[in-house]
Amino acid sequence: MEKPKPSRGARLGDQIRAELALILQRSARDPALRLITITHVRLTRDLQSARVFYTSLNDNADPRQTAQGLRRAAPYLRGQLAQRIRLRHVPGLTFEYDESLEREQRVAEMLESLRDETAAPEDGSPADTTPDTDDA
Repeated sequence: MEKPKPSRGARLGDQIRAELALILQRSARDPALRLITITHVRLTRDLQSARVFYTSLNDNADPRQTAQGLRRAAPYLRGQLAQRIRLRHVPGLTFEYDESLEREQRVAEMLESLRDETAAPEDGSPADTTPDTDDA
């Protein structure tokens, strides 16, 4: 069975993600922008606008300053994309902090703590795994 082809928007989003990552790594003037990871890019159906999701590897960086630096760099980044990707119209770039990784981390920590609680009950008796049923 053949896998369905990704849409043009998804392919272009992947290409924009890869190019932005290279541009930020190699030619960003702001050192804080070099510590940014582009997680994914979502394009509108008409390919005119791109939402670029990112995370920062620098824990000490102020998220507002990072966002402001990306907004300031957006015209430069768009110009660099125009030189690297052959498109009639390079989409406008809007940057958004990607909170999904932090949410995933919190969920994993909660699941770990739940597992620890069920593995070692406080009263020393084995955990009751039988479901409660009302026979009345």
